[in-house]
Amino acid sequence: MKGSFWHRLDNIARRLVPLGLTLVFILFSVVPLHIPGYSAIVPMLALISVYYWAIHRPRLLPPIAVFAVGLAQDFLSGTPLGLHAVVLLLTYGAIVSQRRAFLGKSFLVVWWGFLVVSFAAVLLSWVLASALSGTLIETRAGVFQFLLTFALYPVMTTLFARVQRVIPQVARNVPGP
Repeated sequence: MKGSFWHRLDNIARRLVPLGLTLVFILFSVVPLHIPGYSAIVPMLALISVYYWAIHRPRLLPPIAVFAVGLAQDFLSGTPLGLHAVVLLLTYGAIVSQRRAFLGKSFLVVWWGFLVVSFAAVLLSWVLASALSGTLIETRAGVFQFLLTFALYPVMTTLFARVQRVIPQVARNVPGP
């Protein structure tokens, strides 16, 4: 009995890795680096994580977890509550619905898909933030945020691919939504 309990606990912990990593990346996004203007252009690391896991293992990062991650990011970053939650949920939904188009494709195809998704996410964030603040927010910060996010995608996916190897095989064989 002891072995089976610890084995199940290990499997549960491994399956929580995508959520845990995404939350860690949110913390990295809000840590003050004392670089002037950095807070306005901080890369959307949670977006990279949601995009990756929505393609490769959507059941390990379900919509409720994506919503919670978005609310956590809003709360910690001081953005209007629900802004990142909406952006991440829309990203998740769009990618899960199109994941067959990305599965088994080359990295460049998936990265191109991320280019489109990250541009749309930054644009939507800008529109929502502008609407909620009642004034147009400067677009230059959004452009740099998009470029940083897009440039970090290859590094982040390399990390995710390595992490994916420690997640139980049983979870890999479960078909996605």
